[in-house]
Amino acid sequence: MSLPLVYHHGYVSPLPEGHRFPMPKFKLLYELLIKDGVAYQDSVFTPELIDDSTIFLAHSSDYINRFRNGDLTHGEVRKSGLPWSPELVTRTMIALSGSVLSARLAHQHGIACNLAGGTHHAHYNFGSGFCIVNDLAVTSLYLISQTLAKKILIIDLDVHQGDGTANILSGNEDVFTFSIHCKTNFPFIKAKSSLDIEVDELTEDKSYLRLLYDVIPGLLDDIKPDFVIYDAGVDVFKDDPLGKISISLDGIYNRDHYIIEEVNKRGIPISCVIGGGYSKNLNELAYRHSLVHRAAKSVFDNAS
Repeated sequence: MSLPLVYHHGYVSPLPEGHRFPMPKFKLLYELLIKDGVAYQDSVFTPELIDDSTIFLAHSSDYINRFRNGDLTHGEVRKSGLPWSPELVTRTMIALSGSVLSARLAHQHGIACNLAGGTHHAHYNFGSGFCIVNDLAVTSLYLISQTLAKKILIIDLDVHQGDGTANILSGNEDVFTFSIHCKTNFPFIKAKSSLDIEVDELTEDKSYLRLLYDVIPGLLDDIKPDFVIYDAGVDVFKDDPLGKISISLDGIYNRDHYIIEEVNKRGIPISCVIGGGYSKNLNELAYRHSLVHRAAKSVFDNAS
């Protein structure tokens, strides 16, 4: 068995030329993983659309239906950062389904990764920051509703705080939300996760990784989750235009490998999503996103 990965050609939808969100990166990531032997055709799973009842675990039915029908206000569309189109609706829902499928595969095989996801700025009834629906919250509540997990830990290492995730899951004792993020970056009004750790601008590998080494083992042993969802944003990279901190490629790989290994060696299933990354060089960006899959493959192969 090879590392289970989740991808759908619908992860890419058209955006206006020059738009800041690097939509083509998902296809480029898939092609790179196949080329480099990280992914194999027989271990890539294709998601199907999930039912509304699952989406409504974390989102207002009114909001979701208005999004589908193209009835969001101009202000709502602008806040989301993504211009509405029928193709965007399909892309949003299939990427959400991919995160849910990745979690189901992780439950079966120990580790699985979606080649999209990490849309942590989406709130219960509005989108924000290039995020329409919150796959971290939906997946968590789905796992609990299906009795596939009783205690979930979300480890969010995107450079931006997962404010939507924190707000949707606020007060839910079955899900522990943990975020390490740049304190001066978006969102500028932070939510309250179960545990937030803010880092300064220009934070580099040594202090960032030391923070993880100090916090992660105790967090896993204290929370005792029976499932982990890991948001492996690469906007922590030193040259990311929306990042503000200074993590190297080696730092990102070491971060991802450490998280996945620490979770896996405790026998806890882990599902990984790719989170943010915004470089204009799409090939370099795809490679950065591939680091979590390379790390997951290393841990998966060694554990098999």
